[in-house]
Amino acid sequence: MGPNMITNFDLLAIIPEILVLILIFIVMVVDVFRQKKVNNNIISWITFLGLTLIILLSALFLSPGDEIDYAWGGMIRVDAASFTFRLIVLVGAAITTLFSMYHQEVNNKGEYFAMLLLSVIGMSMMAASSNLIMLYLAIETTAIPLYVLVGFLTKNNFSVESGLKYFLFGALTSAVLLYGFSLLYGFSGSTHFAEILVAIEAGKIPTGLLIFILLLTVVGFGAKISGFPFHFWAPDAYQGAPTPIAGYLSTASKAIGFIVIMRFMVSIFSSEPQSWTLLLAIIATASMFIGNLLALVQKNIKRLFAYSSIAHAGYILIGVASGTTLGFKASMYYLLAYLFTNLAIFGVIHIVEKSTGSNEIDAFKGLMKRTPGLALVFLIAVLSLAGIPPFGGFISKVLVFMAAIDANLIWLLIIGILNSIIALYYYLTVLRITFADSEETESQPVYNGWKLALAVCVLGIIVFGVVFSPWLNWLEVASINLMLFH
Repeated sequence: MGPNMITNFDLLAIIPEILVLILIFIVMVVDVFRQKKVNNNIISWITFLGLTLIILLSALFLSPGDEIDYAWGGMIRVDAASFTFRLIVLVGAAITTLFSMYHQEVNNKGEYFAMLLLSVIGMSMMAASSNLIMLYLAIETTAIPLYVLVGFLTKNNFSVESGLKYFLFGALTSAVLLYGFSLLYGFSGSTHFAEILVAIEAGKIPTGLLIFILLLTVVGFGAKISGFPFHFWAPDAYQGAPTPIAGYLSTASKAIGFIVIMRFMVSIFSSEPQSWTLLLAIIATASMFIGNLLALVQKNIKRLFAYSSIAHAGYILIGVASGTTLGFKASMYYLLAYLFTNLAIFGVIHIVEKSTGSNEIDAFKGLMKRTPGLALVFLIAVLSLAGIPPFGGFISKVLVFMAAIDANLIWLLIIGILNSIIALYYYLTVLRITFADSEETESQPVYNGWKLALAVCVLGIIVFGVVFSPWLNWLEVASINLMLFH
């Protein structure tokens, strides 16, 4: 067999992406032939059921266990870490699809769900990339559909403006990232992570230039996780985007940004660990303070949770900045719990917004009296974000704080605890408004698709807060895989 022949293993490595591509084709064909005047959620259900099937097939048959292998000439790395984050993206997209139902502006738009699924393919490839070219192509395949989705509400001027801002900021940071990649290739002579590492260890790239390249790549990756000072796009994008997409951006998109940072830093800059860990610790500190302090003064609930998302990027970076197996495991656990928590938050915001026509914090006044079940879901999700037991957010924070202690980053631990206290204030303020008395008694309509999505989110929040040992054992393998690069 020739060196350029595609093997069965190569095809097996991208089965989830092939299935998602087939699903895009099905969605677009159904969209062409369906009855345009009938609002039956058929495209939403096809997308959701297709994603659910892909999740089940991936979980049952495609787990690599503790094996590490490469496909497509070393462009794709097949290991537990990439498998875990592929599942996170698929689950996030499936729940986002459910929340997109009954949304008049997007519900029966085949192009909306096609863009969502295309971003899933890009994120999956980002999680598995072990080559600069593949990684950059995956980043752009992810970013372009997201630009479209953020500005999808074309009749809403703020949505269009947000999409344009997101596009311009994303294009700028992608250009900076590409410049860093070009320097790595130019001095190492290779685009493969492992070969670049060999070149660095052989002294082909001067230390000063390596630090400069590190700064360039941190700009690109920092924008993906909305960490300070690359967070400026997030509040506007979250506020202007369709609310389900805001939830998707804050969870699945953020998770993939973190897996790329962890894999890239270990594989490229393992010879200079003290430089990138210190830089990420500084970004974590700034993200926590900026996110939490600016959230205190917000009147729009989507902007409030956008700043909260920036702060949570800081908490997750505590684990990454430790540079240890425990830290990576803690960050991955945090992202898993955060997926269900923040999707539930934005799901409730979406339902209230559709009912009241407002996404101001005051729209939540008396929600407990109007729709007790919805208020209870919101309570669980907000308490999880605040790090209150027995929810997933509590265990997540404990793990990243343990990682800080393990890496002797006591100062970062103190900053994390202080910021958790600051965040508690505005979380409790939102809950006080939610449970306040209100003269309005009309309940919020909660459709079956939304109920299913909220039920899955609440189950995830509780499971990750109570039954955490099996998940930690699973993530142990993934974190070890990330630390082993060859």
